Amino acid sequence: MNGALLIAAAGALLVGAGIGYFIRQLVAAQRASSIETRLKKLVEDARTEAKETLLTAKEKSAKVLEEAKNEERDRLKEIRRLEERMLEREGSIDRRIEDARKKEQETEHRIEKVRVLKTEWEARKEQAEKELERISGLSREDAVKELSAEIEKNHSEDIMARVKKMEQTGAEELERRAKDILATLIQRLASATTSEVTTTAVAIGSDDLKGKIIGREGRNIKALERAAGVEIIVDETPGAIIISGFDPIRRQIAKSALEALIQDGRIQPARIEEAVEKAGQDIEKQIKQAAEQAAYEVGIFDLDPRLLTLLGRLRFRTSYGQNVLQHSVEMTHLAAMLAEELGADVAIAKKGALLHDIGKAVDHEVTGTHVEIGRRILQKFGIDKRVIQAMQSHHEEYPYETIESIIVQTVDAISASRPGARRDSVENYLKRLEELEKIATSFEGIEKAYAISAGREIRIFVTPEKVSDLEARDLARAIALRVENELKYPGEIKITVIRESRVIEYAR
Repeated sequence: MNGALLIAAAGALLVGAGIGYFIRQLVAAQRASSIETRLKKLVEDARTEAKETLLTAKEKSAKVLEEAKNEERDRLKEIRRLEERMLEREGSIDRRIEDARKKEQETEHRIEKVRVLKTEWEARKEQAEKELERISGLSREDAVKELSAEIEKNHSEDIMARVKKMEQTGAEELERRAKDILATLIQRLASATTSEVTTTAVAIGSDDLKGKIIGREGRNIKALERAAGVEIIVDETPGAIIISGFDPIRRQIAKSALEALIQDGRIQPARIEEAVEKAGQDIEKQIKQAAEQAAYEVGIFDLDPRLLTLLGRLRFRTSYGQNVLQHSVEMTHLAAMLAEELGADVAIAKKGALLHDIGKAVDHEVTGTHVEIGRRILQKFGIDKRVIQAMQSHHEEYPYETIESIIVQTVDAISASRPGARRDSVENYLKRLEELEKIATSFEGIEKAYAISAGREIRIFVTPEKVSDLEARDLARAIALRVENELKYPGEIKITVIRESRVIEYAR
């Protein structure tokens, strides 16, 4: 019985397994059929979409093609229109050329006709003159002479009176016009004029500083006078120390050094020499700045930097008490205005006026007049020949070659003739001091030479390696004899020769 049950159970299992397999196959077939149907639908949709896209593309391509054809037709029309216009213009040009040829032919025909008429007229004129000469018995030249003599005989007084009146009227008119122009120039440039002196005041905060500046036994003040080449005057003037010297550069260096020493508080010979050296370097910078400012003020920007440095040195140069750089700038403004009035070259006149006294920057170092020195300087720096011609005649050492040279000479006279601009006595005094220093430095072994005490004394510093104590005595006598022979001066001049040996060593 148990066996029958097992067999029945096994059979039921087999039947269930078969039914399950059949059902799974059926479900799988249904799923496959569903997927196939879906795929067919997708393919169909894709074909439909592709057809629609293709139709759309065809429509767009047709539209683009149509637009391209329309654009091509428009361009062809424009090209045809341009061709027609060009043809019309060519036709118009041809017509104009033809008209010009006709006019040229007509002009040539008229010119030829005029030539023929002129030839006939000259022939008839010559024939008539010959007939007149035959009838009168006089040649043409003799007739002119006889007629002129007759007119001169009968109307000589009238002619002379009229000529004299014309000359007088013309001269008066020219003089009046020249005065008007010069008066206008002077009014347009009414700059202040001050005459520079040979002393400079240095303000001090307290009179107690005077003793410190003088130093023990005057060593500080002597060191400053030696280093700067000026005379320091410490008197009872309250709140001030006077620096005396004919060279403005030396005075400015001494002033700057003294102010720096007062501010620092350490006043001693070593510090004094350092301060003077530093002040000299500062003055060089001021010279450059003064030149650049002057060139900028007058509108001249193409000068060589080295030439500018020479120009800046005129800031500390005077002529009859008048500052030379200020005088040159003033002249430049006047020259520009006068050149505009007369129709001359403004740029040449301005540059000639600005550089007319450039030789004075080094005339104490180079032999020759400042005009000749200035010419050589400008030639060295390649300045335009017209500028040199304009500046070289301001003292009439060279002839006036251009109108600009006359302008420079004129404005130089205007600037120098302003009331109070110049003082002759000061210039003569300064020249005497310069000559005194020049004589001293001409001897061998001289290191420095400074004229002080208004030219009543000259201090000469010699190189100890080159001049002995005995030679220093002989040198002082030789310089004194040469000053007596070559200079004219009131009173007497004290010659002081200083020989100093200095040994410096550093502890490290």
